[in-house]
Amino acid sequence: MHPQALMIFAAGFGTRMGALTAQKPKPLIPVAGRPLIDHALDLAQAAGVARIVVNTHYLADQMSDHLSGRPDVQISHEAPEILETGGGLRRAVPMLGTGAVFTLNSDAIWTGPNPLSHLARAWDPARMDGLLLLIARDRARGHMGAGDFIMDADGRLARGGGAVYSGAQILRTEMLADIPEDAFSVNRLWDRMLAEGRLYGVLHPGGWCDVGHPEGLALAEDMLAGGDDADH
Repeated sequence: MHPQALMIFAAGFGTRMGALTAQKPKPLIPVAGRPLIDHALDLAQAAGVARIVVNTHYLADQMSDHLSGRPDVQISHEAPEILETGGGLRRAVPMLGTGAVFTLNSDAIWTGPNPLSHLARAWDPARMDGLLLLIARDRARGHMGAGDFIMDADGRLARGGGAVYSGAQILRTEMLADIPEDAFSVNRLWDRMLAEGRLYGVLHPGGWCDVGHPEGLALAEDMLAGGDDADH
């Protein structure tokens, strides 16, 4: 059975956005006339996710006000310190429930198959503790890096300059309890899953754009408008 709960990461400072996030949290920056967080929530609704948790920290009052009309969304506020992705996920587990969960970064725009539904179809808990949605390097709009993972013929992952992590995944959360630090990255979970051969990946066939920096805004809007062969 695929997960029924989703964590949307929305607590970060958005420093790569420069002046755009001086007085506004990055998830509220509009793309094609709608805030990034609303694009993410649309994906969750379309995928039929039953429980949605959004974490907040930077300019949290603005996020809370924006989400106040969404009774289907719970807020996990991180204070006084931001907890990073791993610590933030662990803080939200009581709201998310037990078992595997989806997580989704709020700073990407998608076209083509719903990324959460695409993950759900590939999820196999008998083999996997984590399943990452990846983008082929030449299809990763707005992404500056060299790639994150190499995937074998069975979908098992190793670190290396291959496909790009998209910011969408399914993770089992039980091993979060074993990490002593309050603030830590989900990379800590990935490392353990990689060592045990239980971290897998699947490629997304549609369009994806990183909107973590100002240049990504125009790229994402062009993709949504069908420019540059949006879904290849």
